[in-house]
Amino acid sequence: MTGKKNKCGGEGSARGSIVKLRANSRLPVGLLLCATTLSGKMARAQTAQSRDMESLSSESRPTAPWALFRSRKLIYAALGLALSGSLLLGVCLGQYPVAPAKVWSIVASPIGLSTSDWTIMDERIVTLLRGPRVLLAAICGAGLAMCGAALQGIFRNPLASPELLGVSSGAAFGGAIAILMGASGLVLIGGAFAAGMLALIIVGAIARAGGRSDITTTILAGVIVGAFFTALVSAVQLFADPQNSLPAIVFWLMGSFATSSWDRLLIAAPAIVCGTIVLWAMRFRINVLSLGEEEAQSLGIPVERDRWLVCGAASLTVGAAVAVAGIVAWVGIVVPHAARLLVGHDHRNVLPTSCLLGAIYLSLMDTLARSLVTAELPLGVITAMIGAPIVAVLLRRMGCVGETG
Repeated sequence: MTGKKNKCGGEGSARGSIVKLRANSRLPVGLLLCATTLSGKMARAQTAQSRDMESLSSESRPTAPWALFRSRKLIYAALGLALSGSLLLGVCLGQYPVAPAKVWSIVASPIGLSTSDWTIMDERIVTLLRGPRVLLAAICGAGLAMCGAALQGIFRNPLASPELLGVSSGAAFGGAIAILMGASGLVLIGGAFAAGMLALIIVGAIARAGGRSDITTTILAGVIVGAFFTALVSAVQLFADPQNSLPAIVFWLMGSFATSSWDRLLIAAPAIVCGTIVLWAMRFRINVLSLGEEEAQSLGIPVERDRWLVCGAASLTVGAAVAVAGIVAWVGIVVPHAARLLVGHDHRNVLPTSCLLGAIYLSLMDTLARSLVTAELPLGVITAMIGAPIVAVLLRRMGCVGETG
């Protein structure tokens, strides 16, 4: 009704001004009719623009089922408590359980707040094994989820993920080569990270072959480079020793935090933190890029530069995560959609919510992977078993919305 009133009011005022102009002047009737038509089109354009702004603001509102949690501070507080609980759960659970009171005593002992006794075995498990492991899982989960949310925004594709740019496949190839050569530790991490960055450079070179890149060209280049490095990984597995390096390559590619240490945490954390800081700084630009390339250009945004800046930050984060944990898929697809259910589509809220949810999700999945059975399950298997049904439900929902629309 508002749009109709604005439209009628705009056209009526335009016609009234034309009548007055006709009465007070001697302009030709044809020129006055053209002016009337132009005024009507301008009024309709203003009405359509106001409707677009109303629909855009409605998309940023939280979903109806979460109406009780409209306060974002309450959501962030709840997610913070859930993250603390998931980290504590990850330290306590495992093949050798440790009581929460002992964990608190071990952590608080340097400041003299210990409340119970513990054994040397408890201390080594908490400080050397599970402590760096749960922190590394949380940091990698936060980075992967934030990258997924940012890439889905700039590519305007709800199924976009960090694997879309081929960085994960490139990092997997670098890690597989390092394992084949008998390297480990810093050499493995460095090889995986360098190969991931090389994959991004190749994607950029292919996408900008014509002097300028767009969304479709970038996605196709990422798919091509990803398929190429996946084939190289298969070739490395073919030449690997079936008794030694081949099982190590296969297990590493399926994703795991079994080799976590404080050294690996100190290597991966700076790169992941730097990448997520860049994405957080680009949150306003991601909002504009999610409107479309033409709309962003009309608002004066350097679309191509900002898109590649987001892709570079995401690749830095993904390369560091794959270097220390292998390929952990589905985190960048599942978590951002859960974040949008909580806080809406505004990336100023989606990015931090995805960060917290990703840390909670991957830390819980890692705890589940090493607690279900005696032998530790690959983390990629657990995330795929849980993430694939969620994405299937998402596709089904998108199909139903498309039919009703």
